[in-house]
Amino acid sequence: MSQLSDEITELAIQLDAAVLRADGSALRREWLVTNGAGAFSSGTLAGANTRRYHGLLTAALNPPLGRALLLSKLEEVLEITLPGGNKQQFALGCNIYPGAIYPHGNQMLTDWISLPEPQWTWEPCTGVSFAKRIAMPPGINAVCIEYTLRALPEGATARLLVNPLVAWRDFHSHMKACGTLLPVIANGSQLAFTLPPIQNVSTYPTPLTIEVQSGGSPLVNMEWNASPEWYYNFQHPWEADRGLDSTEDLYCPGQFAFPLTAKQPVVVTAAAGAAIPAETVTSALNTAHRIQKLLAQSKASDSFTRQLSLSSADFLVKVPGNRTSILAGYPWFGDWGRDTMICLPGICLANGEVDAAVEILSSFAHAADRGMIPNRFPDYGDTPEYNTVDATLWMFNAIWLTHSTGKAPNLARQMWSLLETIVKAHQDGTRHNIHVDPADNLLYAGENGVQLTWMDAKVGDWVVTPRIGKPVEINALWHNALCVMAELAKVLSNADAEQHYRQLAVSTAGSFIAKFVRPDGLGLYDVIDSPGIGNDGAIRPNQVFAVSLPFAPVPANSPAATQVINVVDAHLRTSCGLRTLSPQDSAYQPRYAGSPLQRDGAYHQGTVWPWLLGAFAEASAAVNGDKAASLAMLEQLHSQIATFGIGSIAEVFDGDAPHRPNGCPAQAWSVAETLRVWIKLKGETNNG
Repeated sequence: MSQLSDEITELAIQLDAAVLRADGSALRREWLVTNGAGAFSSGTLAGANTRRYHGLLTAALNPPLGRALLLSKLEEVLEITLPGGNKQQFALGCNIYPGAIYPHGNQMLTDWISLPEPQWTWEPCTGVSFAKRIAMPPGINAVCIEYTLRALPEGATARLLVNPLVAWRDFHSHMKACGTLLPVIANGSQLAFTLPPIQNVSTYPTPLTIEVQSGGSPLVNMEWNASPEWYYNFQHPWEADRGLDSTEDLYCPGQFAFPLTAKQPVVVTAAAGAAIPAETVTSALNTAHRIQKLLAQSKASDSFTRQLSLSSADFLVKVPGNRTSILAGYPWFGDWGRDTMICLPGICLANGEVDAAVEILSSFAHAADRGMIPNRFPDYGDTPEYNTVDATLWMFNAIWLTHSTGKAPNLARQMWSLLETIVKAHQDGTRHNIHVDPADNLLYAGENGVQLTWMDAKVGDWVVTPRIGKPVEINALWHNALCVMAELAKVLSNADAEQHYRQLAVSTAGSFIAKFVRPDGLGLYDVIDSPGIGNDGAIRPNQVFAVSLPFAPVPANSPAATQVINVVDAHLRTSCGLRTLSPQDSAYQPRYAGSPLQRDGAYHQGTVWPWLLGAFAEASAAVNGDKAASLAMLEQLHSQIATFGIGSIAEVFDGDAPHRPNGCPAQAWSVAETLRVWIKLKGETNNG
């Protein structure tokens, strides 16, 4: 066996019939394939779509955004004709309807493996083995589904009957039956559709082409039977759990069928546009080569790090002629300024993608306005949203860490003018009452009805955790930014600027210690000088950043740092991350579940966030000097990568045990911060 095969075998997550045939486990575990430009394919191991976001082809029509679900499913039936003429049909798919699961094809599954591509194996009857794997060509809005008849009784023949279930909707909505019956142009091995304009995404028709290939050539003996109809009442239980519309109808234009020959793969491709060339299909299915390249570039040395490196590649998007960015999570998040800047060290720098980091920083720098970078590029439209106080401050940190690799020699000079403008805008005041208080050089932020920190849940006019005033992590980031300015001024041989920013940083640190350290020994206040509250004594995880940042205002060898670690460890740390509020607080919510109001009310009121565990492990190691203990904290997340979003780490977990995973199955900062701190604590570096 080759070294490549050994590496992939080690990293592959393999699940057997016991998991795949149990609806509870097979319907909860989700797979994901991405194209590196915003498009993706996703679903459950059982085959049923349990979210509105599940589908074989969600294209990015305005990459990396403008995402629309075009091909929801291929309903496959394997037809076996035995030597005596006896014909049997086996429906391989799985759907959830009101009160029923039909068909129940996962009951014939024997094996599923995650790498090099997601691959399912069915054994529907004695002597028959059938496999399917899914891949996407990089940068192209297309998906490739390869079918292989692995074993067939002697003298028997086989065909695959396929009903494509088509949609034309933005990926946040549901398809509903309408009077439209799409014309299909069938030409040999190709089926060409013209999908109507997609609301919120496109004002023009979207072409969709399905083609069947074998051995690198069109499959000439494909049969097409046009029988247009709507399939009704597909149920998406995750949407029902979220208190949202959970029913979808899908359009089936007909059925295509093709013969299967043992061990001769047949590939069905679906593309937004023209059919993709045979060589592109071959390349798309050669995922092992891309995995090897990623692993070599990341220089990861253990299986956990390598798995995180592979997962992190899903979030980095590179679009020729458009911006390089980081998607905050799959399946529904776009590229957010805050998430991008937090994730950049783990997604880019930890994987040797320094050039991509510089491109991302430059892209956001070009979008800066009034001393702020955007918090969000909308899924639809071109106007960025500037409603965050921390994204811009996290950018200082990302710039410093990128500069520190030694692989971006021009970055300091390239960014200097903008960074000075940003500091001045914060001192003078900018949007949303963000300004430096001249009395203590601490940063104040907030106004009624706006959520500016990462604890940003809002339902209607209700801002769940407004945190108006001087939040602890915002001022830790502000101090960190001033120190970065001093260090970059030194790099640029600007002695006057260096002295100026060092003096500002010293003043800020002095005020920080004097005002945020609690007299009761319970770490730091979460917010100070808050209108109507004064100093907020809620025990939250945000204080960790005052110890973990590269230029932390609370020295690791100080009593205050020890208090931070002790109180967070006692009240907030779990095996899956940090709670957002102490369980002893009357506002604590133990579960993240229910309607949007219930979920957003719990989002930062006790719900566990894995990304916070990275900063805590980092701070704990700095304070206690025990790297092994901090690594053990992070390693507890290793078991999570096979239980929800396969190969990734979830966005959130319930505050109470057993800490059920929830939110996005694959969240960028959960992966990025775990990877960054894991590598740092192991003493490994990768500067590209």
